[in-house]
Amino acid sequence: MPHAIAIASDHAAYAMKAELAEWLRNEGHEVLDLGTNGPESVDYPDYGYRLAKAIETGQAVHGVALCGSGIGISIAVNRNPAARCALVSEPLSASLARQHNDANVIALGARLVGIEMAKACITTFLATEFLGDRHQRRVEKLSHPERSPE
Repeated sequence: MPHAIAIASDHAAYAMKAELAEWLRNEGHEVLDLGTNGPESVDYPDYGYRLAKAIETGQAVHGVALCGSGIGISIAVNRNPAARCALVSEPLSASLARQHNDANVIALGARLVGIEMAKACITTFLATEFLGDRHQRRVEKLSHPERSPE
């Protein structure tokens, strides 16, 4: 099923981002490419914030965040309560992020994960449904920390 997907990266992952964006379009998805588009040094938080804003405003249902390690951009995305970004490196973690955490964004490290593994993670992520049930209350607490007991 096609999805509206936002994709963003820093300079370390721009080549992977371009390849993944093209692949996603070829798979029939609507892709919102939020940059960056070259090797010039940029600050990954700026692109993580852009991606999270696209999720928050409904421009995209899912997101793919990329930087050298995936760590920095995932932290940036998760600053927005509307985003639940999981750093993944193989399909099982992508599946569990959706099933248990209702992740709407995945982060990948371009220096750590090859293009075919990235595609496998994204494919699994997009095909996996949130299980709900006992996980729902936990997900609610992720976006609303004030609902957790002290």
